[in-house]
Amino acid sequence: MFTIKKKKLGINGLVVTELCFGTLPLGPLQTNMSLAKGAEVIKYALNNGVNFIDTAHVYRTYKYVKEAIKDIDREKYVIASKSKESKYDKVKKEVEEGLEKLGLEYFDIFHIHAAREANPFDVRSEALKALVDCKKEGLIKNIGIATHYVKVVKEASMVDEIDIVFPIINKVGMGIVDGSAEEMLEAIKSAKEKGKGIYAMKTLAGGRLINELYDAITFVRNNSFIDCIAVGMVDKKEVDINLSIFNDEVLEDKDFDLELKNYKKLRIMSHLCILCGNCIEECPNFALSAGENSAEVDHDKCILCGYCTRVCPELAIRIA
Repeated sequence: MFTIKKKKLGINGLVVTELCFGTLPLGPLQTNMSLAKGAEVIKYALNNGVNFIDTAHVYRTYKYVKEAIKDIDREKYVIASKSKESKYDKVKKEVEEGLEKLGLEYFDIFHIHAAREANPFDVRSEALKALVDCKKEGLIKNIGIATHYVKVVKEASMVDEIDIVFPIINKVGMGIVDGSAEEMLEAIKSAKEKGKGIYAMKTLAGGRLINELYDAITFVRNNSFIDCIAVGMVDKKEVDINLSIFNDEVLEDKDFDLELKNYKKLRIMSHLCILCGNCIEECPNFALSAGENSAEVDHDKCILCGYCTRVCPELAIRIA
């Protein structure tokens, strides 16, 4: 088992590993793994020291998590989930359904899933009230917000009910809707100083920085006001590499870049693609074309250069 650092996340007693297992890539929105394989990867991470799992109602990955944790004592793992709903009853229903699907009595963290919502504390006020009530009932321990906005991180730092902030941050600022990486880091630092727990998403910019893996993760880790980082993983090899990085082993990208390239593929998240054509025009290897509902990839031609990902306005392209 790896020795991985643990940190306090917020002020309510959560202690989590610095590496959080992001489950999005396992499910139907990306790789659509079999139940057995997806659960095996999560359990492998848990058995090697990771204690923090991030999921969401929309990811449809509860089944993998349930299978992975079924024989593990509840106090040995922390689970965060999210709801994109705005109405009180729907949010409460998703909390209750999530617990039922996972076989749990409570979520350690439950977020307002507001990645692209500029004014969540206005338009999602019922969602926040539902989570406050769920917290009173013991269904959740901490209330969070997941966001791509600098503005929202700043606002969240002033909202007493918010315990945890889950912002996008990467070294190139990709995916931040209303500012730069530097501006987001400033907002995150302010939220941390006001007592909010902070864990980061999209450190690899949706796969754009896969060839700079060590530097990309280290960039975020070097900010002491960020408690931990959620990283999507779909293979034991990925788990091992990430654990090595978070275990402070000195690695160079060249040491593992080829290994990662051998089994990763470019994927189009069809539910996000708007067929703008930017990626098709940008691809230097003629590996992309327009399909009926989204762009399509010819994997025999794709060289994983990542040029297409940087011109996608919807963050619909992933390397996973």
